[in-house]
Amino acid sequence: MAVKTFKEELKENSYTDEELVKLFVDTQRNHYFEKLYGRYADKVYHKCLSFVKDSAKAEDLTHDIFLKLIFKLGTFKEDAKFSTWLYSITYNHCMDQLRSNKKRGEVYQDEPMEVPDDIDLNNLFDGDDIEARNLKTALDTLTVDEKGILFMKYTDDLSIRDIADIFKITESAVKMRLLRSREKLRKKYLETMIFLGIFFIKLIELIKYLINF
Repeated sequence: MAVKTFKEELKENSYTDEELVKLFVDTQRNHYFEKLYGRYADKVYHKCLSFVKDSAKAEDLTHDIFLKLIFKLGTFKEDAKFSTWLYSITYNHCMDQLRSNKKRGEVYQDEPMEVPDDIDLNNLFDGDDIEARNLKTALDTLTVDEKGILFMKYTDDLSIRDIADIFKITESAVKMRLLRSREKLRKKYLETMIFLGIFFIKLIELIKYLINF
């Protein structure tokens, strides 16, 4: 096996994702695919982990996604952005797995996708004051598709067009799903706040009763 010179290695590292895809499709040389893998494996893994909350399952999903990617690279359209295209494959594969597991009665531990503490979701409620823990509780009540579309828009900043391509629906349908999912999340969030408010009132009354007993 020939050893690459520093100049050759530097040139390969300067290739865009789209150029690497074309080179792999044209030559079928594995090291072009390995370059893509090196750039995106961690990102795909962490996205899978946000779905299943289990490192071993996330690794399996990542492996499956890149295996699928090898056979799908020939269908990649050069006018598209590779990262968005790979992202759509990742999202679809993870959501398909969650739906399939639910049909078989399997449930991942902490299955709902996690909202990291450092992610600002205030724009979901047009700037209202959001309490992260209650928001996570509300998110847990949504379906896989409802959470998926909200995460695509508000945490991964995908365009309406990109989301439409992922779900294979029209842009108008995406806007409608976003509206419905957002309103459902708002309703569940407010219900959670009301429930907790009542709970704490009852708790305070119980404490006062015990103190005076």
